[in-house]
Amino acid sequence: MGQEQKKMVRAHLRIYGLVQGVFFRSTMKQVANRLGVTGWVRNLPDGSVEAVVEGPEDKVEEIIRWAHRGPPLARVEKVDVEWQRYKGEFRDFRIKYFW
Repeated sequence: MGQEQKKMVRAHLRIYGLVQGVFFRSTMKQVANRLGVTGWVRNLPDGSVEAVVEGPEDKVEEIIRWAHRGPPLARVEKVDVEWQRYKGEFRDFRIKYFW
């Protein structure tokens, strides 16, 4: 009868490789906005990128698949994914500039 309720999930990502200076954060923000997921992404001092993504399970899984490739100039070596309890704490997807 009604619309099926989507399972909402939260994932914490750490992306390693050549992922800074290649428009990873800005491209991930565009992908997140297109998919309708919320959260944030930031560069870390060790050269990796960290992100927290919340939204419907299928959309979060899609952005995780994208993170394994990244934008054209990126060379992703590894993506660590930690599934966490969904909190619904974000209104949009942002780039964080400090850690």
